[in-house]
Amino acid sequence: MSSRSTLPARFAVASLALSTLASAVATRVAAEPVVSSLPDVLVTTPLNDQADHRQVAANPQTIVGSGDATAGHHLLASLSEQGSGLLLNDTQGNPFQPDLSVRGFTGSPVLGTPEGVSVYVDGVKVNEVFGDVVNWDLLPSMAIDRVELIPGSDPLFGLNTLGGALSVTTRRGRDAPGASWELEGGSYGRRALSADIGGVQGAWDHYLAAQAFDEDGFGEHDASRLRQLFGKWGYRDERTDATIAVTLADNTLSGGQTLPQSFLDQPRQSYTWPDTTHNTLRGITVNARHALSDAWQWAGNAYTRRVHSHLINSNMNEDFDTGTPVSALNTPTNNILDTIEQDRTGLNSQWIRSSGTADRPDTVIIGAQVDTGTTRFWQWSQPSGALRDTTSNASLDLGTALTTHHRNLSGVLSGSWALPAATRLLVSVRGNRTDITLMDQLGTALNGEHHFERIEPSLGFVWNPSGHLTMYARYDEGLRTPTPVELTCADPTAPCALPNAFAADPPLKPVIARTVEVGARTSDAARLQWSLALYRTRLQDDIEFVTSGFGAGNLGYFRNVGQTERRGIEGSLSMRVGHLHVSTHYALVDARFESPFALSSPNHTDAAPLSCDTCTDIAVQPGDRLPGISRHVGTVRLAYEQADTTMGLTVRGQSSQFARGDENNHDARGPIPGFVLVHADASWRLREHWQMGLRVQNLLNRRYASFGLLGRNVFTAPGGQFDATGLTWRSEPFTSVGAPRGLWVTLAYRSR
Repeated sequence: MSSRSTLPARFAVASLALSTLASAVATRVAAEPVVSSLPDVLVTTPLNDQADHRQVAANPQTIVGSGDATAGHHLLASLSEQGSGLLLNDTQGNPFQPDLSVRGFTGSPVLGTPEGVSVYVDGVKVNEVFGDVVNWDLLPSMAIDRVELIPGSDPLFGLNTLGGALSVTTRRGRDAPGASWELEGGSYGRRALSADIGGVQGAWDHYLAAQAFDEDGFGEHDASRLRQLFGKWGYRDERTDATIAVTLADNTLSGGQTLPQSFLDQPRQSYTWPDTTHNTLRGITVNARHALSDAWQWAGNAYTRRVHSHLINSNMNEDFDTGTPVSALNTPTNNILDTIEQDRTGLNSQWIRSSGTADRPDTVIIGAQVDTGTTRFWQWSQPSGALRDTTSNASLDLGTALTTHHRNLSGVLSGSWALPAATRLLVSVRGNRTDITLMDQLGTALNGEHHFERIEPSLGFVWNPSGHLTMYARYDEGLRTPTPVELTCADPTAPCALPNAFAADPPLKPVIARTVEVGARTSDAARLQWSLALYRTRLQDDIEFVTSGFGAGNLGYFRNVGQTERRGIEGSLSMRVGHLHVSTHYALVDARFESPFALSSPNHTDAAPLSCDTCTDIAVQPGDRLPGISRHVGTVRLAYEQADTTMGLTVRGQSSQFARGDENNHDARGPIPGFVLVHADASWRLREHWQMGLRVQNLLNRRYASFGLLGRNVFTAPGGQFDATGLTWRSEPFTSVGAPRGLWVTLAYRSR
């Protein structure tokens, strides 16, 4: 089966040829005098972390800065507390498996979630090949040097960049010499140890980091176990800068799911269990930059990434017959077991020509990328009786065996030119050719061939009327192609269970994003910094998961739902008064459907009663808000720094959000309430090289939920047992239970 748009099929091949030609031209000019050091490239791309923000037509945000020794270790907390408009929705009940929302777009570890955020580590995209998911637990958090968020639909960051890109840069020995270790312990049974060592000898440098993390979790079934190892070896001289990095991880994460409202009197319990994810990672990345002349520079990377995941999900059996007694052939609960093996390799090359003056440079980039991936997926089902504890010794039934091949070829042309009156023009165009092949290993039902081609342009202007003030305007187009998960679960007559039971492969259209943004900000100000951005992103042929089942609402299929829109405002203000540092972030995200459609939501109060099995649709109208997105998000942080002591207080709040399944915003039980949380932290330098830290999460012990969906509770018999008759089953909101007050102490040694 094939889906095509207007781009000529040979565009990507031509892009590679153009890049080769650029290499030849660069080689010819290499005879010119070689520069004494590598020139800076003043554009933001995944291969470059030296962007001058005064020359970027966007609202980049530094979440973790170089030299921040502890923020990288607590990356997810830093994302939610230091970024404008960033939301963490706890959909899995595990602190390492949240959904990250950027401008109403999601980066999630859950297969089947419509993804819209790209994540890069040292220039390599780590959204997994099978469903574009982001396994946050596989990021080498203990080795992070810098994290930047670039909101928007910039095509330079490739497929899936609808709401923004997160760029993570890891440390290297040249910039982090010496050794350090950090020990952490406290609430929820947390025990964590991380250590690193780096050094430099002449042109060579080395860096090695490791982490062991264990936590019982605040819930009864949400323990975490992480084992990570990261190493990077580098070489740098006047012309060349190259590194090779190796990442290893072996993690096991358990989650407590969402709870029906009638269970919230005991928030530590799980609805059903076990729900466990075991991820392993073996990754190698080679990055290099080489100055060919005063004008030409080459940058590139090559990478290979192998991720194996094993999942156990406890589920309600959608085929249970209430008119037949519970037996081995008719159980109300079952387990879904998945094995996913993903192998990905890629090559990315850019040729950069710089001209002009040092303070007003002109830059042209010609680039090409090849990214290929293979996924092997198996899914088994297992009957598990009528208890909420679905541990079972019953035999497994193999229901799906699927192999997918994914290939993306892309070419990039980009330029940045200085104009009169302190103005800069930025123009980019990216062409993509994506091929997805699906091969059913048990039959032919899932077989399919899908092809997507398109060119995405970008146009921006930057004006710097003074040394500190930057104003900009831009237009971007981004692209998200349907993932294999969506393509194999798009038949309304054969709904599938999330994550990942597949049934058919009708075509889905790619999602096209068009973003208009204007903004202003100050930079390099000694005392006061601020930023303000206004944007609108309109999606064509957006893809949504349509619920058609009960339990926790995870049975359904994917479909294009027409147009959706996200528009909003981002603002930040940071100032220092003596020893006091005050920073504030605010974002308004107005995310709405723009096309009418009927949506199956059987647990909605607008849907027909239980006696009507076919009357489950609700009517979604233009202007209805997208679920799972808070309209208002704000953070205020106060930090007092003096001598060897730092104390901080962070207040973060977000407004209500509609539950998934309430896409028409009319469910009589209303939205999921908003909340305000207070966190506190402090650190003390005990003596040279020694430091102690304290962090208190949810200081006021507030009860809250960051995520909700409409489901049907079937454990309504006394004691939370299964009601085999189905007479008292209740449709009610299921919500994630936020973590209660937690306190952790760290002791660290740092020789650097």
